[in-house]
Amino acid sequence: MTRMSEAVPELFAQALRELGLAGDEPLRGVPLTGGVSSDIWRIDTAAGPVCAKRALPKLRVAADWRAPIERNLYEARWMRVADAAVPGCTPRVLGQHPRLGVLVMGWLPAHVPWKQQLRDGLADERTAAAVGGTLARIHAHAAARPALAAEFDSQAIFFDIRLEPYLLATARKHADLAPQLQALVCSTQAQARTLVHGDVSPKNILVDGHAPVLLDAECAVWSDPAFDLAFCLNHLLLKCLWTPAAAAGFLRCFDALAQAYRDGIAWEPADALEQRAAQLLPGLLLARADGKSPVEYLDERGRDRVRRVARPLLQRGPARLDEVVQAWRQEIGT
Repeated sequence: MTRMSEAVPELFAQALRELGLAGDEPLRGVPLTGGVSSDIWRIDTAAGPVCAKRALPKLRVAADWRAPIERNLYEARWMRVADAAVPGCTPRVLGQHPRLGVLVMGWLPAHVPWKQQLRDGLADERTAAAVGGTLARIHAHAAARPALAAEFDSQAIFFDIRLEPYLLATARKHADLAPQLQALVCSTQAQARTLVHGDVSPKNILVDGHAPVLLDAECAVWSDPAFDLAFCLNHLLLKCLWTPAAAAGFLRCFDALAQAYRDGIAWEPADALEQRAAQLLPGLLLARADGKSPVEYLDERGRDRVRRVARPLLQRGPARLDEVVQAWRQEIGT
């Protein structure tokens, strides 16, 4: 059901006015749902609709999960770099208000969330390949411009939003695997090679045809590109439990995304990056069962299946993504 428009919160209205994106007229809009880290609104201005978001100091999850609200400053910077690398792969940045923590972007009415397509069983390898290729082009563009690292000194935010709630929180529930999970944190922090999005998830990817538009780069940081690759591939594995009838197609999407990304690696040996992604993947897989941000569609049986695959992989440390996929295939019978 379509929500009725309502008065926009004063903080959002103030930000738009101070950014020169609205006048003194009353602003109305519609709050958007689905995010846990920000308040997000579609706001109707005299010039047309915009999307505005403000980072929350405490995320909307059961665990006590907090992060600095200035993180959308880095999101706006990431979007500008990504758009320079692949024009049109992000919404247009209209303004960012550092003091109020509000980011304003162009509205994209015709795009469909990739997560919605996957939920409906649409496993399109062309879309997956486009996501992998786009991500590699962004990473390659930034890696060739190391001076950008100074604009993304956001390692503390990345730790608070990604490394601690995913890997270290999971280590507290799987004490026997704590050394492996802690080592993944150290490896990720040590491999600062390019600009990382940090949340390349199907919910943060809009699709128009097959061209992806990436959203929600609140975790943007100069770090290990293997994190972005593993983070996105992890969702294609998990979707096999959400929409089992499309599992074979999701695994083909996994291969298409991984191959398109690998074909674009130009800043380091591809085998080295793949190995780091393969080792991160079971840690992130286990984190979506037992970390601070479990996926909403896993029941206890599904979490047990994740544990049966992820735990032995973490113990032995896979060298190739194929090793992870084969273990997953054996578990789900595909």
